[in-house]
Amino acid sequence: MTSGGYRIHLTVNGLDHDAVVRPNQTLADFIRHDIGLTGTHVACEHGVCGACTLIVDGEPVRSCLMLAVQAVEAEVTTIEGVSTEKALHPLQEAFRETHAFQCGFCAPGFVMSGIVFLKENPTPTRGQIRHALSSTLCRCGDYLGIVEGLERAAARMSDQRS
Repeated sequence: MTSGGYRIHLTVNGLDHDAVVRPNQTLADFIRHDIGLTGTHVACEHGVCGACTLIVDGEPVRSCLMLAVQAVEAEVTTIEGVSTEKALHPLQEAFRETHAFQCGFCAPGFVMSGIVFLKENPTPTRGQIRHALSSTLCRCGDYLGIVEGLERAAARMSDQRS
């Protein structure tokens, strides 16, 4: 610990970051304010809505509940890190095609949790998809498009593995 806080090192979207953070600073605030990646959205700040979901060491994490000091030496992926300059992630593309979102505020949370879900369950049933998506809230209530997008992405990604 330094006089200004705790020194941390972590990798975000493949880039190393060394910083000094306050003991009570959330990972969401660090990502948004210190690094400047604002695609991670913060809404409820209680871990309920899922808008702030990041992938930390391969697992979906509510970044509004995780402290930045807990991410020391972690590999973090944000919504900005899932696509390339040339192509969207297959899940993002499928969500776009199915018009899954109206306002889009919840989209980063659904994408991040959906990526981990599809990695763990590459050929899910509609019931499994609905259960997995229940951990993220959409204020606009357009869940049918979100479910269809995840189904489409699962089918496409499965075809690519074959």
